[in-house]
Amino acid sequence: MSTVTTQLEAPTARSRSVHLKVEAKEPVFPDINTIRKTIPPHCFQPSAWRSMSYVVRDLAMAAALTYGALTYIPSVDNPVYRTSLWVVYGFIQGLVGVGIWILAHECGHGAFSLHRNLNDVVGWVLHSLLLVPFFSWKFSHARHHRFTGHMQKDMAFVPKTSPSYLVRSVGNALSSFVDLDVFEDAPIVNLFRLLGQQLGGWQIYLLLNATAGDDSMQNKNAKWWRRSHFDPWSGVFRPQEAIYILISDIGLGLVCAALYYASLALDWQTVFLLYGVPYFWINHWLVAITYLHHTHKDVPHYDGERWTFVAGALATVDRDFGFIGRHVFHGIIDTHVVHHLFSRIPFYYAEEATNAIKPLLGELYHCDERSFMASLWDTSRTCQYVENDPANPGVMKWAK
Repeated sequence: MSTVTTQLEAPTARSRSVHLKVEAKEPVFPDINTIRKTIPPHCFQPSAWRSMSYVVRDLAMAAALTYGALTYIPSVDNPVYRTSLWVVYGFIQGLVGVGIWILAHECGHGAFSLHRNLNDVVGWVLHSLLLVPFFSWKFSHARHHRFTGHMQKDMAFVPKTSPSYLVRSVGNALSSFVDLDVFEDAPIVNLFRLLGQQLGGWQIYLLLNATAGDDSMQNKNAKWWRRSHFDPWSGVFRPQEAIYILISDIGLGLVCAALYYASLALDWQTVFLLYGVPYFWINHWLVAITYLHHTHKDVPHYDGERWTFVAGALATVDRDFGFIGRHVFHGIIDTHVVHHLFSRIPFYYAEEATNAIKPLLGELYHCDERSFMASLWDTSRTCQYVENDPANPGVMKWAK
């Protein structure tokens, strides 16, 4: 027996998510065409004008915040008030930056418009502004979607099959005093692990292809220093993709040059407050969103023999982030399941498409409506590594 999170019953007083016990043996997945037929055809037709209107809106908000911060915050005499305003600015600008990131994400999937060149140009500009290598991410992220939930070939947040090396090493050293399982579950251990993931997880992924499956790269024999998203000849990419990786690097170079000259015109501290602090907030949110989409105690992973595209796509979780999630983050948190099934559906049709597939999927659709940040802490504490499910060969479940 196992539990899955479902929305078939009314929320309880203890939690808005409901857990219904169902038999875990051999779930029957509908084929992708059957799922597609439940979605209205217009959901697959992005509008370039509508998509571009969100780009204009989000860039206008970012520009207004930057102008307001640069114009008014330095004039505040009280250092406590001035610091508080910078903190508030960094947080809000980080939220707006996530929205811009998601619009570039739409471009990478071809969900921004029906015009590939427009998608690539807009995506390259928006992601470069956020120091994201657009084409590098586009290629690796497409493979993540192609092999979601695959223990060997997925490109992001592939779980470990044993406790982490650090926990094993320290736990073994302290084995005379503390049980390894207790050490693994210790709040201070989880705090440091979570802080490392949220502050540096994105950069480590770009540099080392961390958390990807062992067979996810194009050149499986590439050394660790040849697994970077910035290297045109990285083992992550095919040789014919090298020119696009170089174009991505040029975009990053132009933005870095702009930041350098801005620091000369202003000062590096001001540029860090205007750009650096929101940058870290953006990466925090994106790592947390991706992690929680693919990590949940009721959601399995699969080995190569049991994995299918539909099973992998449905091994994702929709979550609730309220007004910000829907209107600033463009619904990426709330409608991720349908996004993995059909990544070309634009975000403004994703909720309609989600509602269309729910009756067909039933308990195969996973949704967790608990507090997002509370779920981040709880999930990082309870979902450490996976193990074989004795009742379902080839299915990997989270170890308890």
